[in-house]
Amino acid sequence: MSDSPHSRPMGVYRRLIGFTRPYRRRLIVGALFCVLFAGSTTGLIPAAQKFFAHAFDANRRTLAEILAVAAALIALGLLRGIGDFAGRYLIQWVGNRVVMDLRIAMFDHLQRLSLAFFTRSRTGELMSRLSNDAAQVEHAVAQTLTDVFKQPVLLIGATAMIFWLNPILAAGAIVFFPLCVLPIYLFGRRVRAAAAQSQARLADVLSIAQEAITGARVVKAFGMEDHERRRFDESARAVFRRIMQVARVRAGIEPIIVQLGIVGVSLVLIYAWYARMSADAFFAFAIALMLLYDPIKRLGSIHVTIQQSSASAERIFEVLDTPITVVESPAAAELEGPVREVRFDAVGFDYGEGPVLRDINLAVPAGRRIAIVGGSGSGKSTLVSLLPRFFDVTAGAVRINGRDVREFTLSSLRRRMALVTQETILFNDSIANNIAYGRPGAPRAEIEAAARRAHADDFIRRLPQGYDTSIGERGVRLSGGERQRIAIARALLRDAPILILDEATSALDTESERLVQAALNELMAERTVFVIAHRLSTIVGADEIVVLERGRIVEQGTHETLLAGGGVYRRLYDLQFEP
Repeated sequence: MSDSPHSRPMGVYRRLIGFTRPYRRRLIVGALFCVLFAGSTTGLIPAAQKFFAHAFDANRRTLAEILAVAAALIALGLLRGIGDFAGRYLIQWVGNRVVMDLRIAMFDHLQRLSLAFFTRSRTGELMSRLSNDAAQVEHAVAQTLTDVFKQPVLLIGATAMIFWLNPILAAGAIVFFPLCVLPIYLFGRRVRAAAAQSQARLADVLSIAQEAITGARVVKAFGMEDHERRRFDESARAVFRRIMQVARVRAGIEPIIVQLGIVGVSLVLIYAWYARMSADAFFAFAIALMLLYDPIKRLGSIHVTIQQSSASAERIFEVLDTPITVVESPAAAELEGPVREVRFDAVGFDYGEGPVLRDINLAVPAGRRIAIVGGSGSGKSTLVSLLPRFFDVTAGAVRINGRDVREFTLSSLRRRMALVTQETILFNDSIANNIAYGRPGAPRAEIEAAARRAHADDFIRRLPQGYDTSIGERGVRLSGGERQRIAIARALLRDAPILILDEATSALDTESERLVQAALNELMAERTVFVIAHRLSTIVGADEIVVLERGRIVEQGTHETLLAGGGVYRRLYDLQFEP
C-alpha cells in the first residue's frame, strides 16, 4: 500500500470497513433501502414536471390525470421516506456496532499486552484512544456509510436525468464537476494533518488532567495548582486551534460547492431564456441540477471525514497492532498439584535499554520465605515479576517443579500466585468485592475471615455500610494503612501456594505492621514466599536473604550470616540502623 498522504487514509479506512463483514447482511439490506431512496428521489423530478405541466396547462387536463400524477408524487415521496429511514437506521446500526467491536477489541488487546507496554505508555494517551479516537471513528463509520451507499446512486440518477431532460445543458453542467472536486481534494489533505495533531494534543490534555487529579495531594502540598492550570490551559488551547483548523476547512467546502451550483443554475436560466424553454422543463432541469450537486457536496464531506477520521483510526490500529510479547504456547499445560520448587535458572532480562538482570540462579523449595533486598534499581521488582510472566526472560528460564513457566497456561500459572504491591491498587467498588477480587463469588464468611487475619475487620465494621461500603476510586476514602490491609486480605483470600509481597507492609504504622506481619507469618506456612523490602527489620526472620546489586546476586544467606560477612547487606543494614 502506498504511503502517500492521499492513499494512506483510504487504506486505513478500508481496513476500518473490514470490521463490517460480520454484519454484511444488514449492511446489504440497508444499502438496498438507500438505493430505493435514491431512485425514488430521482423519480420525483419527472413526476413533479408532469404535475406542474398538467396543473398549469392552458388546455387543462382532466381531474383524473391530475390525481394520477399527484398519487404518483405521494407514492414516490413515501418510498423515499421509507428508504431514507430504513437505510439510515440499518447502516448506522452497523456503523455503531463496528465502533463498539473496535473499542472492545482494543480493550481486550490492552488486557493481553505485557506490563512493558504500559511502562512506556501514558494513561491519558490510552484513554484518549479508547474514547476520543473511537468517537471520531464512530462518526466516520456510522454517519458516512449511509452517504457512501446513498449518494453515488443519487449522483448517477441525477446525471442520467439531466442528460435525459436536455443533453446540451447537461454537458455544460458537467464542466463544473472538476471545480467541485478540486477544493475537496485540497482541503481533505489539510484536514488529515490537523486532525492527527488535534488527537495527539487531546491525549496530552487527558494525560495532564489524569496526573493532576490522581496526584492532587502532591499538587496541593507543593502549591502547584497554578502550574497545573497553565499546563492544562496551554494544551487545551492547542487542541482548540487544531479543531478550528478542521472546522474552518469543513465549513469552507459547502459554500464553495453551493456557489458553483448557483452559478450552474444561473447559466441554465440564461440558456432557458435563449432557447425558449417551458417553465416546467426549466423547473425540472434546475431541480435535477441541484440534486446533482448535492451528492457531490456530501461525497466531498465524506472525503474530508475519512481524512479526519483516518488519523484517529491509525492511532487505534497502532494499539491493535502492538505485538503481544507474553504469549501462551499452543501446547501450554495447566499448572496443577503442589508447588514443590521455584527455580531461576541463569535468568537474564533486558527492557531493551541494557541488561536489568544478569545470570540469576536461585532455587527456592516449597515453604521457604525468600527476602530480596538491594538498592534502588537493582532489579528486585523485575525479578519477582518474571514469576507470573508479567515479563518474559530474555535469557535462561524461570521454572516451577522443573518446568519452564512458559510451558503453563497463563491463567493456571497466575491462579497459583497472590500479589501485594507497594502501590495499593483498589477499585471503585465495595470492600467485600475488593477483597474477593481474586476469587469472585467467594462466600462472605471467607471474605470476613481473610479480613480478620489481615487485621482489617475492626475498621471495616466501623464504616457506614461495613463490608458493603464503597471505597471510591483507588480507595481514596481509606487511609494508606487501611488500603494496604485490604490488599493483604485479598491476597490471603486467594490462598495461593506462591505469595509475592512487594513492599507489602510499607504503608502500615508500627502497630498495624506487627499485626499484619503476624498474620502473614501464619499464612506462609507450607507456602513459597518472595518478599521485597527496603526496611530490613521486616525480613530478619526470612529463611534466606538474596542481595541484588546491578542486576546480579552478590550475596545470599540468613540475616546473621550476611551480617557477619560484612558485605553489601551489612552496609545496607548499618545505613538503616546506625544512630
